Amino acid sequence: MMLTVGLDIGYSNLKIVYGDNTEVSPKMIKRPAGAAPLDHLGQRIMGSDDSLHVLVDGKEFAAAVSHDRIENWPRELHKDYTATESYRALFNAGLLLTEMSEIDCVVTGLPTNQYLDAGLREHLTKIMRGEHQITPRRKVVVHEVKIVPQPLGGFVDWMHGLNDPSQIEDSSVLVVDPGFFSVDWVLLVNGEFKRASSGTSLDATSVVLDEAAALIAKDHGGNPGRSKLENAVRAERSTVSVFGERIEIAPYLADASAKVGHIACSQIQESLRKENSSIDQIVLVGGGAPFFEASIKEAFAKTPINLAKEAVFANARGFWRGGAA
Repeated sequence: MMLTVGLDIGYSNLKIVYGDNTEVSPKMIKRPAGAAPLDHLGQRIMGSDDSLHVLVDGKEFAAAVSHDRIENWPRELHKDYTATESYRALFNAGLLLTEMSEIDCVVTGLPTNQYLDAGLREHLTKIMRGEHQITPRRKVVVHEVKIVPQPLGGFVDWMHGLNDPSQIEDSSVLVVDPGFFSVDWVLLVNGEFKRASSGTSLDATSVVLDEAAALIAKDHGGNPGRSKLENAVRAERSTVSVFGERIEIAPYLADASAKVGHIACSQIQESLRKENSSIDQIVLVGGGAPFFEASIKEAFAKTPINLAKEAVFANARGFWRGGAA
């Protein structure tokens, strides 16, 4: 029996898929990806505090909370995210949520352009492997770490669901992963990762939310802000409050998605310009997939689009499946 954890530490959500390699359906957990030193967490007056308390170099952090609960601590929305204390707090929170004390393999991903940096992969592996003091009385040992391009998890997850994977042996498969910070894509031809035609765009979900907030402000005179929209989307609420009025967000998100999605799709098409064959299949994964689905269908009108089931978990599921195999 091999204990494997697929860990997707996003900029908006922390996704964990874990279990032993004999399980058909691993356990899946999704939590907000906010993390900060404990004294920067706002005090909750109503309801229980659902934050996780973990250690980072002996310092107590609150992790797996929504970002709007954090005070006077920067939100890490940049390419050096993996080097931050907040990222390490979320890693420790992910280990804590598995309830394991010893893990055979952790598989995680990096944005495509960051994955191509061998030094970064080596550094992240070194951080994640070994013994971790995640709380004052709890240690977790990680024996092996595998780092892959983020969308590759979605590809493995999609392949697992095919009745006959041999049908795509000679196919060109484009996997598109719209996340909060970046839209990442990988091209696989005959099952091989084509680096030159894979890439990253920063016109991602955070930009969609900013644009939608600006459109709401134009119509209603008040900007709800990115965090309020992010929380509404996460909780599947259809409205946000602006000056006490409930505003339906769907039309604003649709308009923002069309604008930002067009830009991201143009960047994807540009990266594919040297390919001498057409794309046979597109696999759409990631929490931001619904925002970009229409633009991708428009840009690749002749190509079948496969939207992952529970798309927010697709990469982490694929990480787990790859590690468990």
